Amino acid sequence: MTRARKRGARSAGLTLLEVLVSVAILALVATLIYGAFDGMSRSRQGLARINDRYHQGRGAISRMSRELESAFISAHQPPVVSQAVRTTAFIGTDSSSMDRVDFTSFSHRRLARDIHESDQNELSYFTSRDPDHSDKTDLARRESAVLDLEPTKGGVVNVLAEDIETFDLSYLDPATGEWVDTWDSSQPAGQYGRLPLQVKITLVLKGGIGEKPVKLMTKVPLGTQLPLAFAVPR
Repeated sequence: MTRARKRGARSAGLTLLEVLVSVAILALVATLIYGAFDGMSRSRQGLARINDRYHQGRGAISRMSRELESAFISAHQPPVVSQAVRTTAFIGTDSSSMDRVDFTSFSHRRLARDIHESDQNELSYFTSRDPDHSDKTDLARRESAVLDLEPTKGGVVNVLAEDIETFDLSYLDPATGEWVDTWDSSQPAGQYGRLPLQVKITLVLKGGIGEKPVKLMTKVPLGTQLPLAFAVPR
């Protein structure tokens, strides 16, 4: 082989240094591409989580609004108190930023055919510690399809919204035009035999944009403020 051919063969190959530089550049490009895709994936997961928080909060507010609009109390009771088998009430208790409300409503939905249930139900909204995470507080909903003498107990409890920071309720008194923090239609010392004109709901969930809380507020008008009294002599 001539000297010129030997020089051409050497120039056609790659030196070890050139291979190492090429591998380093390829690794850098792959790292940049992976970082870009990883950042996009994290952003998408974060947006999905935030969207889920807003969706859960709006769903909770919508359901509470619909059911509170149908709240009622009834003046229909047997002449002898000891013969009573059910009672109706609207009771709102204040506990700083974690309130509770118990009431009777016409919002029950029958999900089975020929079931012996009406549209009446007992409902409660309250906060409860997550049994699996002691640092989390959830908004719970209790429903009983059967009215009894204890409108604050019984029924089935489900989680309405997870990991909340605040659940605050206030009630507009039609007699005074003022907002109050508590309501009790069952006690003479409260608002006996009356319902509020509106209920103001403030729900704050954790885990919003930039870890800021998601704050939702609404005012719910109640359809009636006085007890139902069809054919009840006055």
